[in-house]
Amino acid sequence: MYTLVYSINKEENPQTVYINLTNACTNDCVFCLRTQKDDVCGKEMWHDDSYNLNDIIAQFDKYKSSAKEVVFCGYGEPFLKKDMMKDFCLYLRKNFPYIKIRVNTNGHANQIYKVNTAEEFKGLIDSVSVSLNASTEKEYNDICKPKIENAYNSVKDFVKAYKSAGIDVSMSIVTGFDDIHNIDVKECENIAHSLGAKFRNREFIANGY
Repeated sequence: MYTLVYSINKEENPQTVYINLTNACTNDCVFCLRTQKDDVCGKEMWHDDSYNLNDIIAQFDKYKSSAKEVVFCGYGEPFLKKDMMKDFCLYLRKNFPYIKIRVNTNGHANQIYKVNTAEEFKGLIDSVSVSLNASTEKEYNDICKPKIENAYNSVKDFVKAYKSAGIDVSMSIVTGFDDIHNIDVKECENIAHSLGAKFRNREFIANGY
């Protein structure tokens, strides 16, 4: 059975639950876990997007009594299933208004859709965690290998848009994944703070969790 909803915690009643909406992505990051393994905590993460809202709800059912946070994060970019994500957010807001909702994203959505998606998700999501991953456009292109034009600058514009919409924003980088890329952590932190975002340096974990 394909995995749409999962947990990385071993406890029986996890408070944080993850939603694996799609395997499609507009980046091909050199450190991405999906290039190394097919599962997260034993849950097969690859699927072909052939599901509907009721399938997500059905898989979420086992977690609904304990969940306090839902995070859209899997083996792809959640915003590529924007409408499905919105539908599930509406379901959560109606039935579990106390649950916090976060989206882990590469920040390409506004560039992809040519609209300000922040306006669509205002009031639906509480926060976004945006992958910065580099202090320069050249370094970003080398590490993330984006499939869209002007990707690096679009990430910054995405952050500005979501901050303006009153949504909590953090930016992250991954370090320690090889001996080739020496990311300027301090400059990345400066970029995040200059955009009004929080900053997180995520040390690379070979197994992903």
